[in-house]
Amino acid sequence: QVQLVESGGGLVHPGGSLRLSCAASGLIFNSAAMAWYRQAPGKQRELVAAISTSGSTNYADSVKGRFTISRDNAKNTLFLQMNSLKPEDTAVYFCNAKTTFIGKIYNNWGQGTQVTVSS
Repeated sequence: QVQLVESGGGLVHPGGSLRLSCAASGLIFNSAAMAWYRQAPGKQRELVAAISTSGSTNYADSVKGRFTISRDNAKNTLFLQMNSLKPEDTAVYFCNAKTTFIGKIYNNWGQGTQVTVSS
């Protein structure tokens, strides 16, 4: 059973930084494509950043140059370093792992961690 546990959210002033972590278990972590999504109140969940098994990354235009996704395969952990935070970054941030089983792709989700950017 895949478990993803996010941590590191909180309240931060505009311009500040946070580092989110996602501890993964129950999967072969280095074989899973990983990503961070976020969902603001009244909005759809959106992709923030993704990292492949080989380490290639892609980002939403709104966070390029400010956020960095990374993974530590030895520790089964995914990270999201968020700098120069803006009020519009306020959302619940979710960790996502894509796993495959008998040729089928499964999306696995964490419970989310709240990030609030406010003065």
